[in-house]
Amino acid sequence: MSDWGSRDHYQAMVKAKIIGRMPGAVIVDIAHSIPPFNLNSASFVLRNTFAEFPRGTFHLIDIMADATIEMPHVVVLYDGHYFIGSDNGIFSLVFDHAPDRIVEIDMIQDTDTYTFATFDIFIKVVQHLDGGGTLEEVGSDREALTTRIALRPVTTPDLIKGHVIYIDHYENVITNITRPLFMEVGRKRNFVLTFGAARYSVTTISQSYKDVAPGEILAFFNATGHLEIAVSMGNAAGLLGIRHDDSVRMEFI
Repeated sequence: MSDWGSRDHYQAMVKAKIIGRMPGAVIVDIAHSIPPFNLNSASFVLRNTFAEFPRGTFHLIDIMADATIEMPHVVVLYDGHYFIGSDNGIFSLVFDHAPDRIVEIDMIQDTDTYTFATFDIFIKVVQHLDGGGTLEEVGSDREALTTRIALRPVTTPDLIKGHVIYIDHYENVITNITRPLFMEVGRKRNFVLTFGAARYSVTTISQSYKDVAPGEILAFFNATGHLEIAVSMGNAAGLLGIRHDDSVRMEFI
């Protein structure tokens, strides 16, 4: 997963190197169009995909991946999955509990440049572990990961205030309001959902995009259980002027 986009040569370089070193490798692209440097969007995508892969999968995360003393490159073992990336806080946004192991990478990288972490060092780590090498040979253990504070909904007895945490390819707007939270606070009451600097509102929960006519606004709980705002056959974020981290309000009547 990365924020490289699809226009440049970075994906091809990485995949070619993986195939050359591990011809039998199965390569799955999670996403490469993460907004540049946006760890919140990246963590949402990774959190909702990694568990669908088999245990033993290597997940390479190249977003804000330059290594520093405070944020070194690490291998993180969590629920049978290996995550390789920079300890920049993304893992604290993805995991529900402490990982099984954290190892700071201390292997000599393949190149003499330090701007392309996946190509320079991450693939070498995967090749080592996939070939039977140990984590002890990769580096030394770390006690904890860097922590980032996730945006969480604020609630009162009659209100949920959430935020936009992801905008997908169709420019559907995904919030951090979940179905269980909606059920807990709402208690089957009527509501008004406002967004787009309070210029737009919705008062019903739809089941699918087809529930409204093309061009109309709707809200529903998507496959990940998050409240999503969309425009049927349209691009909600662009049409409604909604951006990452914008607030949304759900007031119960």
